[in-house]
Amino acid sequence: MIGDSEPLVLGIETSCDETGVGIVRGRTLLADAIASSVEQHARFGGVVPEVASRAHLEAMGPTVERALADAGVTFTDVDAFAVTAGPGLPGALMVGVAAAKAYALSLGKPLYGVNHLAAHVCVDQLEHGPLPKPCVALLVSGGHSSILLVPDVASDVRSLGSTVDDAAGEAFDKVARVLDLGFPGGPVIDRMAREGDPAAIAFPRGKYNDGTYDFSFSGLKTAVARWVEARQRAGEPVPVADVAASFQEAVVDVLVHKALKVCKDNGARDLLIGGGVAANSRLRALAAERCEKAGVRLRVPRPKLCTDNGAMVAALGSELVSSGLAPSELALPADSSLPIETVML
Repeated sequence: MIGDSEPLVLGIETSCDETGVGIVRGRTLLADAIASSVEQHARFGGVVPEVASRAHLEAMGPTVERALADAGVTFTDVDAFAVTAGPGLPGALMVGVAAAKAYALSLGKPLYGVNHLAAHVCVDQLEHGPLPKPCVALLVSGGHSSILLVPDVASDVRSLGSTVDDAAGEAFDKVARVLDLGFPGGPVIDRMAREGDPAAIAFPRGKYNDGTYDFSFSGLKTAVARWVEARQRAGEPVPVADVAASFQEAVVDVLVHKALKVCKDNGARDLLIGGGVAANSRLRALAAERCEKAGVRLRVPRPKLCTDNGAMVAALGSELVSSGLAPSELALPADSSLPIETVML
């Protein structure tokens, strides 16, 4: 551990379309500055990697400066830097990794290259304290739908299940496009669904009882598209709120069902939900309801900490420092396909 007190760690996140810079001391969040390029991607209906990389380049310096000002610290106060080394968009990752290397090298500070998914797990400690050992983590976002067993977030994260096609967040975006609701799809479908009937349309639940912990949302996305197309061909109005609510219910039903199955099969009494889709109001409500019935303790960070942010990277960096793990080499690569089992590079 660095020094005699809890480490002050600055974390940088650039895996997709948000430039995030967070600063934590131990498990206390001091700053969480974000610059999003989502509006630049909206007209394309999805994230454009080259646009994201350029946006990170432009936002990096100002976002770091804003985080330092918010935390009331300077570069010389920082004990260590942490950065998302993967998984994510290659070009976007390279911007963050290069910036973190420059800061660490110029200031003579240690650098920790961390796993984006493990960081989504670790960020909950900033809000709810140390993670139980072990706990089950359900991570759901635009690029990932995974179930993890986490004996130790700093060194032992195990993948038990993942998506075999579309991730949950990706399905939200594609269905929003079918319904002409814009991008990103998650927030707008969540809002529309509150006005609809989740039982109005019996959309399929892929791999619901297949005996695995894996997910599949491609068939559901296609079923929604075909249902909407059939209505349009018949000249009938599309009940957008009902479609949104029924689709959303199918997704969250599968997610919670599989997560609780993992808890039951592994004797785990604690479930953590993270990632951008964890901000979905129906997922949070259904998980709370079913976890209470199953006697499982539920942990979900506040919505702002569920989406990509620098705080989660700083949180994992702080955990690694406090655990006495050696920092990464300055030759640290950006690995777009970094496996979840590799917590740090």
